[in-house]
Amino acid sequence: MAEAFHFRIDATDGLARTGIIETTRGTIRTPAFMPVGTGGTVKALLPDMVRATGADIVLGNTYHLMLRPGAERVAALGGLHSFMNWPQPILTDSGGYQVMSLSGLRKITEDGVTFQSHIDGASHALSPERAVDIQRLLDADISMVLDECTPFPATPDEAERSMLRSMRWAERSKAAFVARPGKALFGIVQGSVYPKLRAQSAATLIARGFDGYAIGGLAVGEGQAEMFKTLDATLPHLLLDKPRYLMGVGKPDDIVGAVLRGVDMFDCVLPTRSGRNGQAFTWRGTVNLRNARHARDFRPLDAESSCPASRDYSRAYLHHLVKSNEILGSILLSWHNVAFYQELVGELRAAIAQKRADAFAVEFRRRQTEGDIPPLGGTAADGEE
Repeated sequence: MAEAFHFRIDATDGLARTGIIETTRGTIRTPAFMPVGTGGTVKALLPDMVRATGADIVLGNTYHLMLRPGAERVAALGGLHSFMNWPQPILTDSGGYQVMSLSGLRKITEDGVTFQSHIDGASHALSPERAVDIQRLLDADISMVLDECTPFPATPDEAERSMLRSMRWAERSKAAFVARPGKALFGIVQGSVYPKLRAQSAATLIARGFDGYAIGGLAVGEGQAEMFKTLDATLPHLLLDKPRYLMGVGKPDDIVGAVLRGVDMFDCVLPTRSGRNGQAFTWRGTVNLRNARHARDFRPLDAESSCPASRDYSRAYLHHLVKSNEILGSILLSWHNVAFYQELVGELRAAIAQKRADAFAVEFRRRQTEGDIPPLGGTAADGEE
């Protein structure tokens, strides 16, 4: 295990790159997708199941863990790794996005955010210093500064005020961060969809010095084209030798496009949330297991996958589980989806190393556009039962 946090690029193909992040708890292969373990669990999955998909790191959330069971309690129980039985690296989001999404239940000041818990209505305060300290108590390998996630749409003046506050909070977060071997603190670039603000934010963070840089405030309703345009305007201003993390993204095609632009890390709730709602991500697009056409389909979701959920259960059985609201349906489809996302970033790593990233992206999008192959005697247009 590494004694210091370190990022190494092993290969590049255009703007895309593949490498590793070394931490005291293990190596993270990049591009990396981090399954979201918001409250100390990747929903519906055991830690061993998550690890078996190839995940090197998971994400935990400051907001949810500070409310329940409490950061101090997690620390007293040995930290988040021990608490959730995940010995590999953990990145913790600062909670800024969740607090901002509370809308009328929170108030933003220069000091931080005061808000009412979505659980019991109790009042809480989250400052940059407290957010960093909670992540220390959780023993996160990668911590995030507290930021204000700018809503979309926002006027240039609104976006600038929000971004500048995030930059002041980032400085306070860094001052509060307790350096430990192998631990890292990432800054978060804000500025909505405005290139000048993104450039200013990136320059401010780089001047203060962080171990990695996240791009926040995207995937909040702006659409893929605007998101890619904003990435194109932001990434050139970030350091080449530091990890780049696109927060909260996203759909498989979003990940492919962002990797081609030079992003290294991703997280999103979609794999498990979609699994709980009967949807499976595949190489040929999204498959809705509620649809009647799967009722007699003996084929698995992916016969070539190493994941048992993808390979060993028929679509007919998965359809039955979903229609019957059986818990096992959520487990199997969440497992399949997390495995698919890991297979996707694994294929991207291989494509970059072999200098065929663009060709991979073209073929990936072709198959996604063609869609799922219907079963014998069925059609892709069959509706739900």
